[in-house]
Amino acid sequence: MFAELKRIVSGDGAVGSLALMDDLGVTAAILPELHALHGVDQNRYHHADVYAHTIEVLEHVVALQADPAALFGEPPAAAVRAVLAEPLGDEVDRGFGLRLGALLHDVAKPVTLARRDDGSPTFVGHDSEGAQMSREILTRLRASEKLKAHVAALARHHLRLGFLVHERPLARRALYRYLRATEPVEVDVTLLSVADRLATRGRKAQESIAKHLELAREVLPATLAWRSAGRRAPLVRGDVLGRALGLEDGRELGRLLAQIDEARYAGEIATPEEAIALAARLLGGGDTPAAGG
Repeated sequence: MFAELKRIVSGDGAVGSLALMDDLGVTAAILPELHALHGVDQNRYHHADVYAHTIEVLEHVVALQADPAALFGEPPAAAVRAVLAEPLGDEVDRGFGLRLGALLHDVAKPVTLARRDDGSPTFVGHDSEGAQMSREILTRLRASEKLKAHVAALARHHLRLGFLVHERPLARRALYRYLRATEPVEVDVTLLSVADRLATRGRKAQESIAKHLELAREVLPATLAWRSAGRRAPLVRGDVLGRALGLEDGRELGRLLAQIDEARYAGEIATPEEAIALAARLLGGGDTPAAGG
């Protein structure tokens, strides 16, 4: 079953093939959660029900894969192509994972549907619930653990970039938190968020799309650089920091190491001595990171 779905979703005619599957009742049989998106209405910022929106997101993902330079220019496009070509297990690449993420990113909207007093729909928690449902669906289809984790992470974080639109210009600390939260799908979920935004064309759509694209063009190079660089050696090891501050290994030490790494990315510290001094101030309550970045 998964082998057939893999061929359909990864093919050049994925959208048309999925439409045929739906017409023939195949989607309802093998992906009932996707079929259940039919007729689920959305708020005034959307122009389509959840199913039509989902298919349109997939269309935009396919277009992004074919020509990332159209939205992001070169050289980011070359790096995007390289990331999406990376193997992901099950004889598929990250490009296939992104397409599957597009199909399942809103899969939990029917089960999280609630109504405001005016009758407009809400889907609070559909990102986290969608991550769990994506895992369950792919477990049923006997996909690999790596693919399950990848697609679940896309569902869990697909809203995160949109939350940052109103924080522009984006501070280095806010960018760091985005990268850490979305790793290892930081590149993929940024692309998914763009496709999701392009497929949301209700009230104030053009303004919202323009702002989202501006942010994505700012963030995407950082995600590519983050992925390319890999984990850096820490400025100061945990055992060294613990001895300097008289701390045992534990949650507090982990919190301080995370704050040091964030401050380093923000360009606020650059040496082990500065890292230890910052941790001492944080431990004494004399220094706190700027709110929101």
